[in-house]
Amino acid sequence: MAATEEGQTRNGGLARAGLMGILLVAAAGAFLGMGLFMFNMGNDMSTMTGAVTQMGRDVSSMARDMEDMTARMQVMADSMVEGQAGMSDDLHHVRLGMEHMAGNILTMSRDIHQLNGNIAGMSSNIGTMTENIDAMNTNMAQMNQSMATMNTSMGRMGYDINKFTRPESLMPFMR
Repeated sequence: MAATEEGQTRNGGLARAGLMGILLVAAAGAFLGMGLFMFNMGNDMSTMTGAVTQMGRDVSSMARDMEDMTARMQVMADSMVEGQAGMSDDLHHVRLGMEHMAGNILTMSRDIHQLNGNIAGMSSNIGTMTENIDAMNTNMAQMNQSMATMNTSMGRMGYDINKFTRPESLMPFMR
């Protein structure tokens, strides 16, 4: 029995040692697994921290861009206000110019109407003048005929006077 007890004690020590070995291997595996888990979690946390830092930079950049955009929009709004005032003033001057031009066109229309009347009167006067010139031409033609008749008569009268004052000139042999 003693050998059995001794064998059992040795077997119990071996079992304990095997169990301890298994527990040590399990503890080492658990420690290794936990180490790998912690290492990977550290890497992931580092990547997340980098991403959050980059996000912070991006948000800061977006904030600067928004400030720049706000300033540009303010400049654009000021320009639009100034442009509207300038355009309003320009349109006011255009309206005044159009009113003045409309007044001038009305005056010009009246002047053209009066000119039309004057041209009609002038045309009538030219017609009368043409008739008077025709009558004058007729009278001058009659006067020319009368002068020709008078010249003929004067020529005869000269001949007759010549007969009385120089009767010898009428004789062909006395010349």
